[in-house]
Amino acid sequence: MSRTNWVSGDDRRVIRHAMKAPMLSRERELELARAWREGADERALKRLTESYLRLVIAAASRFRHYGLPVADLIQEGVIGLMEAAYRFEPDRDVRFSTYASWWIRASIQDFVLRNWSIVRTGTTAAHKALFFNLKRLKARLDMPTERPLSFEARRRIADELGVKTRDVETMEGRLSGVDRSLNAPVGDDSMQEWQELIVCDAPLPDEQVMTTHDGHRRTALIHDAMRSLSERESYIIRERRLREKGETLAALGERLGISKERVRQLEAQALGKLKTALVRRIPDPAAAGLSAG
Repeated sequence: MSRTNWVSGDDRRVIRHAMKAPMLSRERELELARAWREGADERALKRLTESYLRLVIAAASRFRHYGLPVADLIQEGVIGLMEAAYRFEPDRDVRFSTYASWWIRASIQDFVLRNWSIVRTGTTAAHKALFFNLKRLKARLDMPTERPLSFEARRRIADELGVKTRDVETMEGRLSGVDRSLNAPVGDDSMQEWQELIVCDAPLPDEQVMTTHDGHRRTALIHDAMRSLSERESYIIRERRLREKGETLAALGERLGISKERVRQLEAQALGKLKTALVRRIPDPAAAGLSAG
């Protein structure tokens, strides 16, 4: 297969332009890198990056089988190349081309992980290693790619990549599935779509309005009933009944300087007052969700 058989006409022009740029010697690399880093010479940056667009094309070609647009892969590779140019330190004993290759590959890999599926695949080092190496390792270990891995096979792959066995199992299941459109028909002869079978557990709009209305009403009734309590009774009810995590009898007793038994008595007395006050306003507090107990 020709190097450019996998790309469109527009992409071929980009590739031809990249391949025409002459390679740089080590000395010329350093000269341009220093001009950019020390003098912000944009012409030097342009010359440096254009000379290594071929690295972007080569990296993009290795990831073409993930089904993503070649132009997008190249664009992400260029972002990695620019990042390398911004971070490269000329005084380190390393070629810019070597340094840039890592950034280009990392940028494209991150793009593939984000876009290979609408379901997030994961971005940890373990997920990345498994995503890009699982099929290769199965082939190398002479394991059928279409069959599930045995426990021993998962363990060997986990040891090879330095990840957990359960991560191998999770990624194997993720890679064996495919995205399905919710608008696709359930069957060949069916007019029903998959989205019609999805159950929504959220309340209906009229139920939401009713719940909100009833909530406001209960709050107003309880607030009004609380006026029948003394200051200490009101404090106990707020701390014991109206907090997300109610206070204990012992803690309230220590705070108020009384025994926890006395706190219990005051709470019971206050609840009785609340029930009386609510009954005056509505016939059945329990039916309205306002039971003081």
